[in-house]
Amino acid sequence: MNNVTMKIQADKLIMMALEEDITREDITTNSVMPEFKLGTADLICKQDGVIAGLQVFERVFKLLDEDVEIQFFFKDGDTVKNGDLIGVLKGDIRVLLSGERTALNYLQRMSGIATYTNGIVKMLEGTDITLLDTRKTTPNMRVFEKYAVKVGGGSNHRYNLSDGILLKDNHIGAAGSIKKAVEMAKNYASFVRKIEVETENLEMVKEAVDAGADIIMLDNMTPDEMKEAVAYIDGRAKTECSGNVTAEKIQSLKDIGVDYISSGALTHSAPILDLSLKNLKPVE
Repeated sequence: MNNVTMKIQADKLIMMALEEDITREDITTNSVMPEFKLGTADLICKQDGVIAGLQVFERVFKLLDEDVEIQFFFKDGDTVKNGDLIGVLKGDIRVLLSGERTALNYLQRMSGIATYTNGIVKMLEGTDITLLDTRKTTPNMRVFEKYAVKVGGGSNHRYNLSDGILLKDNHIGAAGSIKKAVEMAKNYASFVRKIEVETENLEMVKEAVDAGADIIMLDNMTPDEMKEAVAYIDGRAKTECSGNVTAEKIQSLKDIGVDYISSGALTHSAPILDLSLKNLKPVE
């Protein structure tokens, strides 16, 4: 996540998260630390995984106080193990205490997504399949969660509704048919936009091919149904497998022949990576 992205998209979201946690003051911290005192704290890993979100973690503290210093011993995408010292923080103890939970929430969530994604990416090694995320993200967390997917080795599907055309069942229902929906999309959107159509059976696949869809999503089909669909499409469109895709199901999907596998689970079901801020002490 570069500095431009951080300032344009992330800063306002991080500030909202801080405002959620500190509406008026941090009563506990202010009661035990009424005045400035320089201190240090250790960022400790408590579980094996892939780290993601270190810049976001740091930005939480920097938005509270630009003078906070953090030395990291790892970078995003690195494998970390239980007991690793990820970094050392130095700054106003009041800031370290008040920013701790928000910073850890981001880092644990993003690292969990990167870890889960990386596990599935490894299962797909040796294939030509690209693993994609979806829009099934936590509200106001999309920029962070999709970044974490990329850190874990996955790729991003469309970022939001303005980013690409995906004609799902309800869009098709609104238009009246796949053929009509594709025609309307081609007439409305720029020629540089690819058109993806969600299908649920072979008849819909045939209609999508005839309509000239660029990408055909095979949604909630059985592996045998998807193999039949891929054979019928025969390279006339890119193919994407979707529908309740989890790590447990990946093995049954590897040999279908699709170009992409999309999984909402990457962002909505990944467990956090356990991290902790420990050993806070004053600097004498």
